[in-house]
Amino acid sequence: MENVTDSNRNQPLIGILGTGGFAREVMPYLLGRSDSVTYLESSPTVEHIDGIPVQSVESFLVQSSLKYFNISVADSGTRERFAAEFEAAGAQALTITADTAVVFPSCTIGRGAILCANTMVTANATIGTFFHANIYSYVAHDCIVGDFVTLAPRASINGNVHVGDHAYIGTGALVKQGQPGKPLVIGERAVVGMGAVVTKDVAPNTTVVGNPARVLEPSVPPQSAGDQSGVQTK
Repeated sequence: MENVTDSNRNQPLIGILGTGGFAREVMPYLLGRSDSVTYLESSPTVEHIDGIPVQSVESFLVQSSLKYFNISVADSGTRERFAAEFEAAGAQALTITADTAVVFPSCTIGRGAILCANTMVTANATIGTFFHANIYSYVAHDCIVGDFVTLAPRASINGNVHVGDHAYIGTGALVKQGQPGKPLVIGERAVVGMGAVVTKDVAPNTTVVGNPARVLEPSVPPQSAGDQSGVQTK
């Protein structure tokens, strides 16, 4: 896998899937580094956004030139599905790293990551594929982060934390440091809400909110006026 910051490439075609806010934040990291960059949509409705061409996924994938791609879509399941489709068609996953991002040399980061401005990954962290680190977020020492994980802006993952695949850490959330041999664990597909302070493990497929973070219980609709006794009504 090649990183977009490499300068020895022969101008391949680079496509960023998505045209929303995050895609438009990521695109400037590519400008000036390749003459052939494009937004990608399944069914484009415009030809250009901010002067950058928009083309269909289908037309991108059938081109014979060397193709690199990344996926700016927030939904991790959609990222996984499109990543498989693009790679099956011969496109290569591209890691996008802002000039102001800091990644320690002892770290390992999987293919297709996006590391936005002022993000940081520190000592001996291991991160999976198609990771999103939005502005000012960080992953500290000895963390293990799974595939298709998203850190929203200013999300803070302190040392010795394990984050499962497809987890989402919301804006300004803080995850307390774990201990060597006893990491704090954020389960697969868990959601940590905006501004939450996580002090203990979060179970898979769970949403937590608040300080300290607590499980967000599903709301239960009130009984109707004709059903207050618990007797079934029609």
